[in-house]
Amino acid sequence: MKKLLLAGILTLFLLGVLGAAGLLRIYQLLDRPFGPSIPQVVQIPRGISTRRIGSLLSEVGLLRSPHLFRIALQIRPSERALQAGRYSISPPVSPFDLLDLLRQGQTQRQHLTLREGLDWRETVSHLVARRLGSRRRFRELVTSAQLIQDIDSQANDLEGYLFPETYLLDVTTDEEEIIRTLLGQARQVWTAERRQRATSLGMTAREVITLASLIEKETGRPEERPLISSVFHNRLQRNMPLACDPTVIYAVKLVKEYDGIIHRSDLELDSPYNTYLYPGLPPGPIANPGLAAIEAALSPARTDYLFFVSKNDGTHVFSRTYGEHARAVRIYQR
Repeated sequence: MKKLLLAGILTLFLLGVLGAAGLLRIYQLLDRPFGPSIPQVVQIPRGISTRRIGSLLSEVGLLRSPHLFRIALQIRPSERALQAGRYSISPPVSPFDLLDLLRQGQTQRQHLTLREGLDWRETVSHLVARRLGSRRRFRELVTSAQLIQDIDSQANDLEGYLFPETYLLDVTTDEEEIIRTLLGQARQVWTAERRQRATSLGMTAREVITLASLIEKETGRPEERPLISSVFHNRLQRNMPLACDPTVIYAVKLVKEYDGIIHRSDLELDSPYNTYLYPGLPPGPIANPGLAAIEAALSPARTDYLFFVSKNDGTHVFSRTYGEHARAVRIYQR
């Protein structure tokens, strides 16, 4: 009887040793780098199963067995989800390394920089030139206001809200995700504090962004933005036409190709965007303003200026009266 008991204990001990050895062997495989020293590009689609991910990684030679990926997931569980996208992976890598890469979302990415003052057509052209999607799909998205109704219920399109910034995008990000990313940045800028400042000025979000777009197109000088803003605010208070050349250019572009020159006939173009003919702000933004222009629209300088004229060097002369302005025009616009 004692011999049988001893034999049983010995058998269990041996099985335990063998089991521990097997587990150690599996763990070593999960932690051991594998694969040819050639970079591999792998596309992980959205909604794919972990079984299929293991198969994809195995098919390109990054795993000894597709089962190892699922075992790695069981041994190292995490609340962080696996990220879809296009990955460039440089072997040799271990299954644990692959798991970390997919959880961190270290996909192939590229920088996208949108400068201030682009209108939606120019923005779409820039996105297409960077091969980030199709022109048709981008146009569909930006000419609909559905994605921006929470900020601007009066919007007819996304003009003014494709926020100029430098973005880091996954190369497989689709058109809608890209547009949502730009709009997301615009939402972050339009904080509760800025909404409150707009309310104190008696302005809606749309009016602030519209005014900021005019300021953005009129000057690139940081020190001049509050001054330009003060001129527009002063004119709005007096119900004077803003007489903003960039709005005329925008109006022209809506009906024909702009040749780079504002003609007298353009100043007489019957368009709500023609601020020579119609007082007040145009119906909406004429470009996508940056943060500095938005700040200038919300915080104009305190001046009596009603006029400004370009000195043709990127700066402007500001005047309080038409007589002063006329003299500046004769000097700088001969």
